[in-house]
Amino acid sequence: MMNRRQLIGAGAAGAAGAALVSSQAWGKTSNMGLPEAAQMDSAATAITPRPASGPDYNPVVTLNGWTLPHRMNNGVKEFHLIAEPVERELADGMIAHLWGYNGQSTGPTIEAVEGDRVRIYVTNRLPEHTTVHWHGLILPSGMDGVGGLSHPGIPPGKTFVYEFDLIKSGTFMYHPHADEMVQMAMGMMGMFVVHPKDPAFMPVDRDFLIMLNAFDIDPGTYVPRIMTMTDFNLWTWNSRIFPDIDPLVVNQGDKVRVRVGNLTMTNHPIHMHGYDFKVTCTDGGWVPPSAQWPEVSIDIPVGAMRAYEFVADHLGDWAIHCHKSHHTMNAMGHDVPTFIGVDKTALTRKIHSFQPEYMPMGTAGMADMGVMEMPLPDNTVPMMTGWGPHGPIEMGGMFSVVKVRKGIDADDYSDPGWYENPPGEQAYEWTGELPEFASNNSPKTLITPKPASKS
Repeated sequence: MMNRRQLIGAGAAGAAGAALVSSQAWGKTSNMGLPEAAQMDSAATAITPRPASGPDYNPVVTLNGWTLPHRMNNGVKEFHLIAEPVERELADGMIAHLWGYNGQSTGPTIEAVEGDRVRIYVTNRLPEHTTVHWHGLILPSGMDGVGGLSHPGIPPGKTFVYEFDLIKSGTFMYHPHADEMVQMAMGMMGMFVVHPKDPAFMPVDRDFLIMLNAFDIDPGTYVPRIMTMTDFNLWTWNSRIFPDIDPLVVNQGDKVRVRVGNLTMTNHPIHMHGYDFKVTCTDGGWVPPSAQWPEVSIDIPVGAMRAYEFVADHLGDWAIHCHKSHHTMNAMGHDVPTFIGVDKTALTRKIHSFQPEYMPMGTAGMADMGVMEMPLPDNTVPMMTGWGPHGPIEMGGMFSVVKVRKGIDADDYSDPGWYENPPGEQAYEWTGELPEFASNNSPKTLITPKPASKS
């Protein structure tokens, strides 16, 4: 599932290098006031190297995203966020005109360590005022980022600074709290990860980060409909849709954490195939081992974060997706009529007389949409798409693949290709004699008799 613009593995080194160049440039200006602002114009996954100084931690991997570099200034970690209009590649062939931070939506992940003091400069290049709310962080009231309550809105062209201590570790979010309906609908959001000060606390080998967000963009257009409350047609992870969400690549035996934040307008039951896992963290903090609970799906409420962990014992390609079926589809029209069971033969003959390219669809379900090459408006992706080693996957939106392999290096996140099932471990067509099967057409509850006792 290699994406055309995928930038993991060797390509990621380039992105990390670019970020490093930016970080080095910040060092040159460490005593010159406002830090330089790093920018990213790629929708690829960028891998951040482990810290060279301070407490050790394993940086998170933001799928199709990146981590904002910082500079040190007299013991304070300084970051620079720029709120601005951006262009985001939601998938190959589809661009959205959004608002975001530092060239992207979602914005870059901010990473720091428990006990750090951070200073975050926010420059506003939007056509209206904005703020940044540090969702879930414990900080002074005046730094909380609620426009008109915590502080005045940041006017266009101005820069405000937020400064506070990180008193707890965990996974948090950031987003505007000014004209929130418009600015969040336009894509303004990001993740804020605070690593534990003690490297021995809750360590993992791979740490993935996903922000759930959504847009309503009419086919052939570029700008989201900001007044939508429920009927979104693009359900995204980090402002990216399948089949162009990068896979989660892990080595067999790795301990893996997946952090998922939700800033959409509905909950999302995230389901991962092939594994059960333990929920280890919420946006309120770490879950003690005695209280961690097992799941195969975890529901992420609106405005919340959940993290879960598992040991990657089982080789294979395992789906990970939202279990709301409409959330694994793209560019979905909510007024599409249902034609299942309808014979369109005569109608199709009539339509072909003046529209030879017409294709009747939906009479046996919608799977044909994953196979046919249908003409689409510019800047639109198919509703059901993606190809695997055995045919169309017929998915979209909030869907990716956890790829567990042997021999993956610790810093290697490149796509290993499709998994080849060993002999005898793949479903196949049966052409022999079938066993008898039972059938029931009654709605009544049937009580199964107890098995006969063994003598």
